[in-house]
Amino acid sequence: MSSTYNQVERTKQLFSTQNIILASIAWGVLSVLYFLLFSAPVPDENGELIRPAWYILGTNIFEAIAYLGAGILCLRNWRSRQIISGRNIWLAMGIGMLSYCVGGIFFGYTELVLKQEPFPSIGDIFFVITYIFVGASMITAVASRRINLEAWQWIVVVAIGAFASALAWLISNQPPGVENQVEPWAQDIAPLLNWFYIVSDVFLLIIATSLLLAFWGGRISLSWRMIAFAAFSLYIADMWQKYATTWIKNYQSGEILEVFWVLSGVLFGMGAVLEYDASLSRSRHLTRGRKRT
Repeated sequence: MSSTYNQVERTKQLFSTQNIILASIAWGVLSVLYFLLFSAPVPDENGELIRPAWYILGTNIFEAIAYLGAGILCLRNWRSRQIISGRNIWLAMGIGMLSYCVGGIFFGYTELVLKQEPFPSIGDIFFVITYIFVGASMITAVASRRINLEAWQWIVVVAIGAFASALAWLISNQPPGVENQVEPWAQDIAPLLNWFYIVSDVFLLIIATSLLLAFWGGRISLSWRMIAFAAFSLYIADMWQKYATTWIKNYQSGEILEVFWVLSGVLFGMGAVLEYDASLSRSRHLTRGRKRT
């Protein structure tokens, strides 16, 4: 009996909030170092500059583990009855994170194994699911808190939304002479997916800005600040990928700014674990208060 109890306690200590946060930070730092050290293209046997397959595989692993971890942590929040923000919010967020992980795996498989253009591919089905569920979770979070922004805060939200929309529109117009090879069946789907991602990125950025301004201050709000920063990171990575595939002929994955995809997953996970910790702390505080009375 005592052996089982000690094992449970050791597991709790291993997966404590502090350890998970430290592991998340370490994963983010390692991913940045990996991109910085190995993202430069190297010449192949024909003298053409390319990024080696092992490097692209490594970027996919960093990204997949980040979103897998975030999905598990979000689903842990969904299972907790003490969670502050509402369990359905974290269920939707968890589904979104796991869908992004699966989508990234299909993306990497198409690019590395099948040697085909990874956009569009089966992975895009899961990316679309991600945007739908993450967007729904963030909207629900905003609606449940009844956010009331001041006039200057609304001005900031509108300004960031306008800037993000203008930037997305500018980079989405392909210059003459730059054409990326896609399969015939994908020629009609690709533009629709492009605009879906652009609109979704801008929308998430606006919601993230609202969360960041409304939840600035206090321990409980720290988790949603992480979620907001995660949405900003996702926007940066997506806009770079859109620019690169639109303006750079025969673009190869693995550029340094793609690290923001990994950092986005890390930040989503950190937001989830901070919410879990704050919820447990609040529950303990309320329990002590009832005992004193």
